[in-house]
Amino acid sequence: MITKITGQLVTLKDDVLTLRIGAFEHEVLIPEFTRRQLQQELSQDISLHTIEYLEGNPMQGRMTPRLIGFLTEVEREFFELFCSVDGVGVRKALRAMVRPVKDVATAIEDQDPKALSALPGIGPAMAERIIAKLRRKVPKFALMVAREEAAEADVQPDVVSEAYEVLRTLGHAESDARRLLDAALAAKQKYRDVQSLLQAIYQQSQR
Repeated sequence: MITKITGQLVTLKDDVLTLRIGAFEHEVLIPEFTRRQLQQELSQDISLHTIEYLEGNPMQGRMTPRLIGFLTEVEREFFELFCSVDGVGVRKALRAMVRPVKDVATAIEDQDPKALSALPGIGPAMAERIIAKLRRKVPKFALMVAREEAAEADVQPDVVSEAYEVLRTLGHAESDARRLLDAALAAKQKYRDVQSLLQAIYQQSQR
């Protein structure tokens, strides 16, 4: 199974890109939020964390191998979780993921069917089904920090996750803990450990 692929980004279209690796060019399916992150990377070498699956009708013996690519392992993990909901599947999930993983996970965690219904191909009934199955599994995805945000704030993702767990232990609701973290990260300061991040959070809350 192919779990990671590295090569030169040759083409980038709506839902597919082409990577050149040596003498070969490989087609990789991508969701919209990944395409947006790669718009400035044409002709550059990139690495994608991938899911490999077979598409087609096995009864007719016509199965085509496909790769789906993501910039991080966590994005890949969320996509697989999203696909696990009955009635979603790979193609529907690819079409639906027009928003960053953090936004979709937050809508699920907040039990917001209206926000989920706004995703392509996800109606009200499907939104309720997604919330029912995934709402207890998505808190860590709702904490995801985009590559640009992480660079500006100079913070490691595991520091954010650990700080979130501390805030929850201290009695903060999930939405409140996430709001406090987002506010601290927006300040674009350096947070080298959990203690410095928590200190910044409480300094902000006292203003």
